Amino acid sequence: MSSQNLRIGILALQGAVQPHVEKLRALSAEPVEVRQPKDLDGLSGIILPGGESTTMIQLLKLNHLWDPLARFTRERPAWGLCAGTILLAKEVVHPAQESFGAIDISVSRNAFGRQLDSFIEIVSPTDHWVDQNRQEAVFIRAPRITQVGSGCDILFQMKSEPIMVRQGHALATTFHPELSTSDIFHRYFVDLSEQHG
Repeated sequence: MSSQNLRIGILALQGAVQPHVEKLRALSAEPVEVRQPKDLDGLSGIILPGGESTTMIQLLKLNHLWDPLARFTRERPAWGLCAGTILLAKEVVHPAQESFGAIDISVSRNAFGRQLDSFIEIVSPTDHWVDQNRQEAVFIRAPRITQVGSGCDILFQMKSEPIMVRQGHALATTFHPELSTSDIFHRYFVDLSEQHG
């Protein structure tokens, strides 16, 4: 399947959606804003964007999306960013919160501080990433990955701390690639969706 035929969802109940739409269109993938269960039909993958995870959970349940999206993330490529990482994690602390458990990580919410503590860092890939070029990472009220299961690969680190991980067809990043000029992270997810979607 070429990226021209690839339909990738973006959970669009709350949070930053439009920057992902623009990145996907630039890669010739078709972005689909997901607000109800039928929007998941025919998708090769889904992006769970940044936002506020507690609000997202409430809206997912209100829109009867919680169970269908939980199934989707177990079966097809899913990429959680910031709040989306919290939704995909196996364990959430500080405070505890329910999640899909699609990726074997423990996450501490808002561990990098408040909105005013947002920052940009140049971060380093591991040998599991596609190349060894360092990348810009934008952190906004970011969660912290505190534990990584044995089945997960760490793709990027910041000062030896995991900030992007992959387990099978599930990706999680604690930063916001949609706010950087590079499309390398979205390209990686498009490729993953082509392979597994």
